Amino acid sequence: MPGRGDDALLGEANEHRLASCLMKENPPKICVPVCVQQASELGLAISRADEVADIVEVRLDCLVNDQHDAAFQFLRDHLNRERAPMILTFRRAEEGGRAATDYEARRGFWVALKKLTGGDLMDLELDLVQGFDTEKASIDWSRVICSHHDFSGVPSDLDQVYQRMAATPARIVKIAVRANDATDCIPIFHLLERAQREGHEMIAIAMGQAGIMTRILGPSRGSFLTYGAFNDDSATAPGQLTAGELREVYRIDRINQETKIIGLIGNPVGHSLSPHIHNAAFDTAKTNAVYIPIEVGNVGGFIQRMAHPRSRELDWELHGLSVTAPHKSAVMQFLDWIDPAAREMGAVNTIVVREDGLHGYNTDASGFTAPLRHRFGSLRDARCAIVGAGGSARAALWALRNEGARVSLFVRDPDKARELFEEFEVEIERATNASFAGFDIVVNATPLGTLGVREHETVATVSQFRGVRLAYDLVYNPLETQFLREARAAGSETLGGIEMLLAQAVEQFKIWIGNAPDVGVMRAAAVRALE
Repeated sequence: MPGRGDDALLGEANEHRLASCLMKENPPKICVPVCVQQASELGLAISRADEVADIVEVRLDCLVNDQHDAAFQFLRDHLNRERAPMILTFRRAEEGGRAATDYEARRGFWVALKKLTGGDLMDLELDLVQGFDTEKASIDWSRVICSHHDFSGVPSDLDQVYQRMAATPARIVKIAVRANDATDCIPIFHLLERAQREGHEMIAIAMGQAGIMTRILGPSRGSFLTYGAFNDDSATAPGQLTAGELREVYRIDRINQETKIIGLIGNPVGHSLSPHIHNAAFDTAKTNAVYIPIEVGNVGGFIQRMAHPRSRELDWELHGLSVTAPHKSAVMQFLDWIDPAAREMGAVNTIVVREDGLHGYNTDASGFTAPLRHRFGSLRDARCAIVGAGGSARAALWALRNEGARVSLFVRDPDKARELFEEFEVEIERATNASFAGFDIVVNATPLGTLGVREHETVATVSQFRGVRLAYDLVYNPLETQFLREARAAGSETLGGIEMLLAQAVEQFKIWIGNAPDVGVMRAAAVRALE
């Protein structure tokens, strides 16, 4: 057991670690929150967080009420151990906390707690900071984060909220608001720019899936830190990535103001493997670029306010975009130039940001046919059945017709395929109980079988696949779908959606970067993400 002298040395070491962590020139800092209900769980949870964190946030509001005394005793012992710096938080319910306590109760909690904090940071809501300041309380303000959270959206008086917080003696200002669309991130980035101009240290975050870009790009734009969960099950706020994702997928330590930003716009985008694939390829190619998911509801608003070089409100190195559902057709009206093939298909999935505007391409069709050409050589006169009538079916239909294949479309409701019938004059048949005997290729262009989307179901069974040469499932998660299992049981060759995903990603990489990526690295990244 350490003696008093050892405690003093450890205390000095912890002070030094915190001081080093607070230095502005240090790399981006990832704060991992710890949120447990029992004081007896704190030791293990903090120890695990220490392994991946630069700073650990201890969310004391997560404890059940009768655990506070035990938590205080734990902190008396733990604060003198060698460890990562900590932020101590007791969040009120109105700001997303788990302790339904009034002002006086929270004040009393902090009065007792601040005697134990030593050199660690304390996260206090604005009302507490103002209260302690007014009463001239004995507080080391250089260790205080003044915070404000809004889980409903971006408040109309956000600038005024910032001004009130910046006027307090707290060292760091933290503002976290809910992003309901990607454009809600704009005021967050503007606040970071303002704080830097005014010399204030700041944490600024847009919560939710639409705000993920602020968590990834925030530190490179001046945010004091970003938050990352220990694992997928321990996130304490909407849209919180894991610390491992921030470091290993997005390489947050290497993002700077010169980093090229490429985004995936769609709704939803959280399920996508593309960030894993492209970021791994950027890393191997030693390209200073990052690929981030951007949840977009209003695609026109996003293009105008965040993407187009003549009208965007954000000064960032946006270099290109992937486009996924539901925006592949809608985005076309906002582009300055569209590749003739993409225009003919009626869909764009790749955008390049140039000085003169936005240029659109489609790599879905080439990505779809590349693995087929590898298997068949020529697709001319191949008999192909496509099941589905959505955007994926459209791309597959265009690509196969362009290769000279003979294509039939199988759908549950022929009325939903009327537009494709009129545009391509394709033969339409009902998918229910259809026999695919005699077809060279049967394509599942529906989402059925996707993880979380009736994943144990299939558009065709063993009996329907008999006599089919190859079954091609555009679903890539999971790698092995029920569609593929049924086809294999019928003696058909199979092809999974991961092949199309990789092939179209390779073409996107070439368009954005100008050279070919390492496909093996892309494949390994995709498989790891699916494990």
